[in-house]
Amino acid sequence: MEPRDVKILLVEDNPDDVELTLKAFEKHKLTNQIIVARDGEEALDILFQRDEERPGWRPDLVLLDLKLPKVDGLEVLRQVKNDSRTKVIPVVILTSSKEENDLAKGYELGVNSYLRKPVNFEKFSEVVMQLGLYWLLLNEPPPKK
Repeated sequence: MEPRDVKILLVEDNPDDVELTLKAFEKHKLTNQIIVARDGEEALDILFQRDEERPGWRPDLVLLDLKLPKVDGLEVLRQVKNDSRTKVIPVVILTSSKEENDLAKGYELGVNSYLRKPVNFEKFSEVVMQLGLYWLLLNEPPPKK
C-alpha cells in the first residue's frame, strides 16, 4: 500500500516534540507535507485560511497538542469541529497530558483519536509510526469538496 499525499498540520509548541515527531515520520518513511504551527492561534489561522503564507492550504490531518500558548488545544478543537468548513478534518490529540478531564473534553468536542506521548523516543517513534500507518494508509478520508 502506498501512502496518499496527505497534508498534516502538527500543532506543537515544544521544539523537542516537533523534532521528535518529524524524525519519527522520516524514520518510518511517512513523508508527507507537514506544516508546524507553534501555538493555537497560528493553527487556527492555517485551518481557517487566514495565513497569508499558505493561501488555500488545508490539512488532511491535524496532530494537536493541548497545552499551547495563545489558544489552547481544546479551544482549537472546538472551533475546528464547530465549523462546517473544517469539521470533517480528522484531529488526533497527541499530548503528554494525563488529565482525565482533557480526555473526556476532547471526545466531547469531537476528537477522532487521543494519544498520550511516550517519553522514550523509541516508544514515541512507534506511536507515530502506528498513527501514520492508520491515518495515511488505512483510513479512508472524507471526500474533498
